[in-house]
Amino acid sequence: MSLQIAENLERVNTRIKAAEKAANRIPGIVQLIAVSKTRSANEVRNAVAAGAQHIGENYLQEALDKQAELQDLNIVWHFIGPIQSNKTSAIANHFDWVHSVDRLKIAKRLNDQREADKLPLNICIQVNISHEDSKSGINLDQLPEFANEINSLPNLKLRGLMAIPNPNQEDSELQADFERLRDSLEDLNQNGFSMDTLSMGMSGDIELAIAAGSTMVRVGAAIFGPRNYSNSTTDNK
Repeated sequence: MSLQIAENLERVNTRIKAAEKAANRIPGIVQLIAVSKTRSANEVRNAVAAGAQHIGENYLQEALDKQAELQDLNIVWHFIGPIQSNKTSAIANHFDWVHSVDRLKIAKRLNDQREADKLPLNICIQVNISHEDSKSGINLDQLPEFANEINSLPNLKLRGLMAIPNPNQEDSELQADFERLRDSLEDLNQNGFSMDTLSMGMSGDIELAIAAGSTMVRVGAAIFGPRNYSNSTTDNK
């Protein structure tokens, strides 16, 4: 498994480099986040040994268990899953980034519960870019006001936007969603914000996302293989 993860990681990094070149992006501008939900701490260790540094987790308890086992490693931890109010304290203090903020109540709790000795928590606003009823994220028309509210919270650092477009679309529609998120970030920056992150693109659409301006791609299956949800802890369900 260690060798397989290393080979998979190399293939993903090759895709990223090729996509950067094809889109005339600055080499190395796109950060790979290895998404390890349902994977073991040992698999994460193998990925880090193969060069991964940024690790993304969706489930809090599963992530905390892995973090306890991997304290010896220099990992940048990203929380990318839905956030429940009763878990904001642990998320605020065990992660470097949170990509899935779409409610002011959650943002305020993350701000208030971030420990004073820590740097501000890096935040991405999750946008429902495909207007799916079943998906988390704010609508684009809510974005300017919401971004202003987050920007006023001293223990949070607003870094950018995140989206999970509807994957059951034609490539042209998916590309349009990615470009709409990019344009939204640019509009905010033209109106006084200073954000540098577009968290968009996963295993199946890395190239489209990078062509549209992504700076972080979140890749799980292409690195770790198909997920086995039977390995997840009960509170993840």
